[in-house]
Amino acid sequence: MTEVSERAGAFFGRRKGKKLRAGQDELVQTLLPAVRVVPDSPLADQFPNHRSRETWLEIGFGGGEHLAAQARTHRDINIVGCEPFVNGMAKLLAVIEHERLDNVRVWDDDVTDLLPALPEGSFDRVYILYPDPWPKRRQRKRRLVSDETLEGLARVMRPGAELRFASDIDDYIGWVLARALRSRHFRWTATRADDWRRPYEGWPGTRYEAKAIREGRVPSYLTFVRV
Repeated sequence: MTEVSERAGAFFGRRKGKKLRAGQDELVQTLLPAVRVVPDSPLADQFPNHRSRETWLEIGFGGGEHLAAQARTHRDINIVGCEPFVNGMAKLLAVIEHERLDNVRVWDDDVTDLLPALPEGSFDRVYILYPDPWPKRRQRKRRLVSDETLEGLARVMRPGAELRFASDIDDYIGWVLARALRSRHFRWTATRADDWRRPYEGWPGTRYEAKAIREGRVPSYLTFVRV
């Protein structure tokens, strides 16, 4: 199904691909409601055993490889993952169940609907990794990163929190830089070329990134700090 919203940064594209296997469908029906973020409720209360900890957000986690790697490596961090694509959500739910990742909560709809419902200063780090670049000029209004989205993220990020953005599309990198640099809420941390050419410390990579590198595209890794 295609999202018809015209809001800047709103979700566009398919919400479901191939038919879910029986086990995946069961997880969507049973586990998803138990780990879904409850809007208008403090995030700390949704991690009952881990209230006084950092909380990270990943927007558009795809198949969940990066989010799961971070969750298992940082069991002392609470992580919220947003992904409207049900097949990707089902993959992550299987990992959550199998590895008992009780430090993960999810949102299976448009992140631009969730952000306004969250308390200010909810997150210590935000990841946006390899989002759909919508390369055609007429499609660019569909890109996730927009002035409006950055305003929404700034509200839910604590001062000093990091926004990490990775892409292999040069045009999108420039697009994000232009919008982040003109925002009064964010400061780009780079001081030399290697600061955006090298992956983040402890970077587990993603399947999309591996494909991009095989096809000869060069990823960039941007880091902005909430001021």
